[in-house]
Amino acid sequence: MNKKPYITKGTAVLVAITLLGTTMMAVTNLEEAFAPTSFRAPPAITGDNIYVAWWTNNTSNGNEEVNFRVSNDGGQNFGDKINLSNTTNSDSSNVEIESDADSIVVSWWETNQTSTTPVIRVSNDNGATFGPVLRLAPNGKIGV
Repeated sequence: MNKKPYITKGTAVLVAITLLGTTMMAVTNLEEAFAPTSFRAPPAITGDNIYVAWWTNNTSNGNEEVNFRVSNDGGQNFGDKINLSNTTNSDSSNVEIESDADSIVVSWWETNQTSTTPVIRVSNDNGATFGPVLRLAPNGKIGV
């Protein structure tokens, strides 16, 4: 199989795949695929623990915020939602989540008029508590 990705003008991506002498092409618009309006609630599952993160602007400050919920009984019940981003001067969107054993990593993008920054928060106790927001874009040591 011969796979050749091509980037064209703007944010559209053309992918051509040749399989057994037949070439198939697909075009997708990355801007639309990853736009904040393409809401998702990605889950992460470890044993009976189900972790879900999403973003919404249904908050008291009117900004997009990243929320989180956990179930420790295979989805029978979920605890109260936790606002992980809790920002007042930027929108939080495009959340991703991953888990392994007791650890959970939630990442997202903080966007305001002057910058777009990737950030993460980490829990090491099945989502009961989270460490501080860590900004990933600056060079140098990250953490507390």
